[in-house]
Amino acid sequence: MIVRTFPVGPLACNCTVIVDEKSAEAIVVDGGDGVDEVAALLERNGWSAKLLVHTHAHIDHIGDLGKLRERTGGAGLLHPADLPLYQTLAWQAQWLGLHRAPPIVALDGELSDGQLLELGPIRLDVLHTPGHTPGSVCFAVHDKQDTMLLTGDTLFAGSIGRWDLGGTSMEDIVHSIQTRLMPYADATPVVPGHGPFTTVGVERRANPYLQ
Repeated sequence: MIVRTFPVGPLACNCTVIVDEKSAEAIVVDGGDGVDEVAALLERNGWSAKLLVHTHAHIDHIGDLGKLRERTGGAGLLHPADLPLYQTLAWQAQWLGLHRAPPIVALDGELSDGQLLELGPIRLDVLHTPGHTPGSVCFAVHDKQDTMLLTGDTLFAGSIGRWDLGGTSMEDIVHSIQTRLMPYADATPVVPGHGPFTTVGVERRANPYLQ
């Protein structure tokens, strides 16, 4: 398994590209604001995007899905509970002071809790973790004996995502983290949607929202 994580867009969203070395197929997580960077990485390495998956429907995570799909050919997936939020891209762009809103495009499929996405021997378990948004999901990425968590804007290093953006509460997001993420081993790496990486153990011990 090859994993590349890099910040994209003005809000520095962490985009993660997961690649099966044998097939050269890739799953792109939260590449919605980094079309040029993602496409260049794939083209430079001869990788082919199979899926474009999104932890939630905020503009910095999914805004340019249409352009990225045109460039890479990957299928775009989102949890259906975030479809109403996805329809507000124009309002989100205005709220952020952007001059132009990206187009809303039809999704190619849905993400659901317990769903298994496969890429050769690599497995991505979809974990529905409502709280930051109603349809927020995290991904547990498994390769042989190794597991890592891609937590979107649900869990950050030393903090948690906002819950005041409509339809959720702090209790929701903390409950999702405690029940869906904290059961993983302390050594499990955590790649948040923004900012530095951390581990489950560090957050279990030190994150003030989880004490």
